Amino acid sequence: PRSPRTWAHLSVAALLLNAAPFSLFAYSELTIPSTLAGICNATSPLWGMALSLVALSEDRPTRRRVAGLGLGFLGVLTVLGAWQGFSGLDARGTAMALLASLCYPIGWIYVRRTLAGSGHSNLALTGAQLFVATLELAVVTPLFTSLPSHFPVVPLLAVVALGAVGTGLAFLIQYDIVAEVGPTTAQMVTYFTPVIATAAGVAVLGESLTWTTPVGAVIILAGAALTQSRPRARRT
Repeated sequence: PRSPRTWAHLSVAALLLNAAPFSLFAYSELTIPSTLAGICNATSPLWGMALSLVALSEDRPTRRRVAGLGLGFLGVLTVLGAWQGFSGLDARGTAMALLASLCYPIGWIYVRRTLAGSGHSNLALTGAQLFVATLELAVVTPLFTSLPSHFPVVPLLAVVALGAVGTGLAFLIQYDIVAEVGPTTAQMVTYFTPVIATAAGVAVLGESLTWTTPVGAVIILAGAALTQSRPRARRT
């Protein structure tokens, strides 16, 4: 992008979609379990549904979409076994995780309103946004931590893989989804995160599989299908 205005919008998007939520989740998981962080992360579509009522006239949720989002969230709670409770719940960590989840729908609504029709390719917008987010974190990070004394190869490669696939490729695909179906429905991807993470843990790390994962996955898929379904036209 060549326009300073576009770069200004990208700076806001980078803050809301990358720098702020990544940092908030990292700090929140110092004091809360990853399961609780996953549940907080899964509230993003619900935040997005509420925000779209006032921010996006073309993406206001229908009854089917509301029901689908609610059903999907129930599926997430099932996968994570939320009824087991969380001992020693830390209010500050939970608040940071919820604030991080709120950043995503605000950010994608902002992208939809300011960058979706800019004429630039999604690849250009994704690359520019992540570049700006890197600069933002580079400015802030020295205020909270010191420079690493060494760089182990395996963790460094893991960070590269997460950055290239879990962030770079993921955001490129997400830009396409937001442009096509809107930010509210696009946030449904959050519901599948615990399902995929659990399946990968079983396949790669040899972790145990409980009944909650397949049952919750079916509920999430049903919710996702419901958000995309349309009422049948009445015959005359």
